[in-house]
Amino acid sequence: MKSILTLLLLIFSLAVSAQQLTYKPKNPAFGGDTFNYQWLLSSANAQNDFEEQSDRDIDSELEDFAKGLNRQLLGQLERTLLTNQLGDGDLKPGTFSFGSLEVEIYESLEGLVVNILDTNTGEQTQIIVPN
Repeated sequence: MKSILTLLLLIFSLAVSAQQLTYKPKNPAFGGDTFNYQWLLSSANAQNDFEEQSDRDIDSELEDFAKGLNRQLLGQLERTLLTNQLGDGDLKPGTFSFGSLEVEIYESLEGLVVNILDTNTGEQTQIIVPN
């Protein structure tokens, strides 16, 4: 009986074969076939539920002109206020107020330092102009 069982196991073991398992990625970014790129991209786009939003609205030429004119007028007003507050020429050290903005100007070893503080929100910006 043992010999028959051994013989059967021997016969079945000859019929069984094995091979080495190998992994090949599909994504070309990880070493996969480059021909899979288009298929992966189209599959991802088909599953994408988000709509692309345009940040910039297209304005007419008249609206662009009005915006440009508005920017120029505000820029001229800003220059006039700065000239009246700070005077002509270079920036002088001191503390100045422009509405809710506190501007502090002073000299340091790094150069001219301008601290800007928005008193409404508490946001602060520092600008250093090197010597």
